[in-house]
Amino acid sequence: MRNVSKIVVVTALAVSTALSLAGCVNREQPSSQPPGESESFPPPSSEQESVPAETSEPESSGVTTQVECTADDIKVAGKAGEKPTITVPKTCSAPTKLIVKDLAPGSGPAAQKGAALTADYALTAWSTGQEVETSYDSQPLDVPTVGTGLIEAWNQGLVGLKQGGRRLIVAPPDLAYAGSGNELQDETLVFIIDAVKVTPAA
Repeated sequence: MRNVSKIVVVTALAVSTALSLAGCVNREQPSSQPPGESESFPPPSSEQESVPAETSEPESSGVTTQVECTADDIKVAGKAGEKPTITVPKTCSAPTKLIVKDLAPGSGPAAQKGAALTADYALTAWSTGQEVETSYDSQPLDVPTVGTGLIEAWNQGLVGLKQGGRRLIVAPPDLAYAGSGNELQDETLVFIIDAVKVTPAA
């Protein structure tokens, strides 16, 4: 009889312990949580979820926007009357408007509209930086009438050039050979012009 009582007591203790353990398991593992998964603590708030974990600068598109070159960006070596060396810059874009700048002032008469001009010139293509034409290796070019009959960049750019002077003219395509079928029709042209002789209009 005593043995039966001990078994009953032990059994009761075992049941009680089992219920207690079950209660602990239920408190640690909510019934809504899938088995084997632990509850995250603390759960992320809606504000936390909307903010990225890391903030980074926007990636560059890789496209760089260059400013247009000016006359001062173009390097010309050599004295007036001598064949020049022209260096086209790479740090700025080709000008889209006519550039006219005297590099040496000259002391003779000025080539006004209607005057005749004898000049040496050197032409460099902007895109390649290479010389395309020059008269320094042969003979000067005769311009019968300044202000007409030439590409528009020269019609405008030669006016006022004095005998003995040197002038830089940068011609965008629309003031040079655009639409002409010439191989330079899409090219920005860089000219150095030395006025050898100016004959004023009669």
